[in-house]
Amino acid sequence: MSDFNLSVDADGVGIITWDTQGKSMNVMTEQGFNDLNAIIDTVLGDDAIKGAVITSGKEGSFAGGMDLNVLAEMGARGGDNPAQGMFDGTMSMHAVLRKIERAGMEPKTNKGGKPIACVLPGTALGIGLELPLSTHRIFAADNPKAKIGLPEIMVGIFPGGGGTTRMVRKMGAMAAFPFLLQGKMVDPKKAKAAGIIDEVSEVPMADAKAWVLSSPKIVKPWDEKGYKMPGGDPYHPAGFMTFVGASAMVNANTWGVYPAAKALLSAVYEGAQVPFDAAIRIEARWFTNVLMNPSSSAMIRSLFINKEALEKGANRPDVPDQRVKKVGVLGAGMMGAGIALVSAKAGIDVVLIDTTQEAADRGKAYSETFAAKGVSRKKLTEEAKDAMLAKINATTDLNALSDVDLIIEAVFEDTAVKAEMTKKVEAIIPEDAIFASNTSTLPITGLAEASVRKEQFIGIHFFSPVEKMALVEIIKGNETGPRAVAKALDYVRQIKKTPIVVNDERFFYANRCIIPYINEGVMMAGEGVAPQLLDHAAQLLGFPVGPIQLVDETSLDLGAKIAKATMAAMGNAYPKSIADDVTFWMVDEGRFGRKAKAGFFDYDEKGKRLGYWKGFQDKFPLLEEQPDVTEVQHRLIFSQVLEAVRALEADVLEDIREGDVGAILGWGFMPWSGGPFSWLDIVGAPWAAAKCDELTEKFGDRFACPPLLREMAAKNQTFYGRFGAASKAA
Repeated sequence: MSDFNLSVDADGVGIITWDTQGKSMNVMTEQGFNDLNAIIDTVLGDDAIKGAVITSGKEGSFAGGMDLNVLAEMGARGGDNPAQGMFDGTMSMHAVLRKIERAGMEPKTNKGGKPIACVLPGTALGIGLELPLSTHRIFAADNPKAKIGLPEIMVGIFPGGGGTTRMVRKMGAMAAFPFLLQGKMVDPKKAKAAGIIDEVSEVPMADAKAWVLSSPKIVKPWDEKGYKMPGGDPYHPAGFMTFVGASAMVNANTWGVYPAAKALLSAVYEGAQVPFDAAIRIEARWFTNVLMNPSSSAMIRSLFINKEALEKGANRPDVPDQRVKKVGVLGAGMMGAGIALVSAKAGIDVVLIDTTQEAADRGKAYSETFAAKGVSRKKLTEEAKDAMLAKINATTDLNALSDVDLIIEAVFEDTAVKAEMTKKVEAIIPEDAIFASNTSTLPITGLAEASVRKEQFIGIHFFSPVEKMALVEIIKGNETGPRAVAKALDYVRQIKKTPIVVNDERFFYANRCIIPYINEGVMMAGEGVAPQLLDHAAQLLGFPVGPIQLVDETSLDLGAKIAKATMAAMGNAYPKSIADDVTFWMVDEGRFGRKAKAGFFDYDEKGKRLGYWKGFQDKFPLLEEQPDVTEVQHRLIFSQVLEAVRALEADVLEDIREGDVGAILGWGFMPWSGGPFSWLDIVGAPWAAAKCDELTEKFGDRFACPPLLREMAAKNQTFYGRFGAASKAA
């Protein structure tokens, strides 16, 4: 059955309905393009059809984008020349959209042709907007929940179905860049105000049909003689400044490490200087260039295919539905308040517990503040705000937990305190309730010792701030059962976050990798490397913040507590370093980080960074000769990726997809790389093993090559080649 179907009404208007089989939202496939092409030929070739309206068979949405597996298929058809396959496949898509746009008009006179409109019932993303942009008028339903935009840049590519060229020609470069370079998505009314779509209507199909029958002018401005780009082309004074500013913006935001942004800018700049059909070919060439970059394929795999698979429960145990009806949150501090917020926002009843009513109310007030902001920004109605807050029962009464089906403990990071709460609460909650600890470092198996239902005890590690961070790390203790895992996964899906499931070991997966990154940076600062060099070296790799800024944000006293607890747990096996000396000294000096308005940075009274604290060099003087930036970067990268490999060796990670997705979403590991395992596949195991040996010789055993990586280097294997089938990697 076809994804596109044609019917003709009594007035001679062809209704082309897009309805991808087996999908809740339309996605474009290669067969879909073939089906659409055949239908357009029918519309243009049948004199009884006066014009057409393209719409969706899915209620409330038009399309979610392209099935990105199509891109791999296009490359494969190129055989030994995948770039040619990519380019030819892209140009074949352009041909269909250009056929819609020209609609049978005479090439030289622009006369004739049939009007083709598009009706968007709701969300239209990626090719789901590029297709409408090729039609002659876009009508959208007044659906405030709809999102309209071109988010491809977020997964390492750019709009390559003509969206880049058409948006710039329709709106001008300056107006189009937020949608192209930032992946901005807006509701229909804002899309109309921006000039992306043409009409927002209560009855879009009726209006579209009436427009088709009105004998409208359908030639696009860029196909008319004398067309001038809005805002000016690159050699117009205004246009020149736009492109200079855009280049600066791209490099400021990406630090030069995201190939798609630079390629998009080149496609726009070059395409703006030539006729439309030549511009489309330029766009296709740059699109192919990006697709052939291993960074883009890695980002697509991790941030689209694998992320989606994990969110849909790729590693969920085969047990019945475990969706949460009522959750108890123990501790109304920053983490507990955030957990209560995201739970209530998802429609789950919440019992928020603290030792005093004042503390519990303060925790609920966090949600009140969040909801009030939503109302002020018109993202939330007063009714929705009241309904959400009504979901949260802030109390000191543990008996209010008597009917919860999930407990999330978010009390002070102390084993004894957590054990006491576990025993008290398990005496009250239903026997089948799942108990989860929101610990960031303490082993779950040890915490489960206080439980009488160890198979129902699990770790659910949120990242701060809870409402903003997309990742949730689920930790299985030695005796955690499958129902507890399923419960945690179903809950994470309810609150619309991305889960990874790991096995128990101190620091689990995320902190196991984050802490060495911070320590390596602090260690280099103690050795005399300039903090500015450390942070900028990291940002040039694509990290959102460098290790020095990160430790200030997370607080040095927390780092000191973790270090001391780890020392006590590991004894003589603890790897002492200058990082501890630096951290302990800073804490002794009262420089805890941003929260104290004093850390590696100086701060003003509002907590704004004023610059690096010069007093640090009084204790740890700068080296006269600073190290090469590449050496600094290698130390920062390998401190993390080697821990990821060791986590896989130790079976903390069971699935490399979770290792890559978790690294990007959890602490911003070089998103352009696709994650630590994808990065190792890009650089190659032999090179990585050799670099380990260099770093070990110069800086110590923490850079020793893990046996697994050494073995893979000898066999010239890749992680996705070796573990792809077992982990269901895409």
